[in-house]
Amino acid sequence: MRIALFGGTFDPVHLGHLAVARVAADRFKLDRVFFVPADIPPHKQKRKLTDFQHRFAMLALATAEDKRFVPSLLDAHTGHPNYSVETVRRLKSILGKSDRPYFLIGMDAFRDIQTWRKPVELLRECDFIVAARPGHSLGDVARSLPAALRPPEATLRALGKQQSGTITLPGATIYLLGELRERVSSTQIRATAHRPIKQLSRYVPQLVAEYIKKENLYGAGNSSADGGGAYRDKMLSLHRGHRQERS
Repeated sequence: MRIALFGGTFDPVHLGHLAVARVAADRFKLDRVFFVPADIPPHKQKRKLTDFQHRFAMLALATAEDKRFVPSLLDAHTGHPNYSVETVRRLKSILGKSDRPYFLIGMDAFRDIQTWRKPVELLRECDFIVAARPGHSLGDVARSLPAALRPPEATLRALGKQQSGTITLPGATIYLLGELRERVSSTQIRATAHRPIKQLSRYVPQLVAEYIKKENLYGAGNSSADGGGAYRDKMLSLHRGHRQERS
């Protein structure tokens, strides 16, 4: 099987994520795309994330219609930051010998790969598919590589003219999946989550929009904007009622 790991915070998952996964699955004939939400993302520990169970639930709703898409618990509650090199190795440990793994990643995230845990080892664990909006080139991908894998300057200049294609390095192959035009972002959605479901559904699947509203995630005036949602509000109501009965 041809399998891609698509990691992220998915806070929340949106139509842009699904578009990237769909194009990659079609282009590379992927049998499965594992959407892997991080419990503790190393680069985003300073920002309070929505509770893992909410992010996973939204992924399950968003991926239900495409049998190739699988919400995964690979990075669930590990107790420490989710380093991609460890996640990839966990995935490979459960795959068959004939399975071919890919790592699906957006260009914005790939730009920082030099700062990740053991980046050279990570790049040699599997092939990479880098999804980028128009304007990015293979040169941008190559310049983001760790110094140990970065091509010489002449090669970088030549790659700068290519809007798609492949970089083949010792032990590492990277594909540029270019010309993706979805511009929606999770930050944008969190800022507009107070809008009606119909408007929110322009950015996320309908079921995800309904879930966000039901659990009052990201909502304006939400006292638990960090992701506790309606569940925490219900528990507070129960505790208040219990105290009133005893008084």
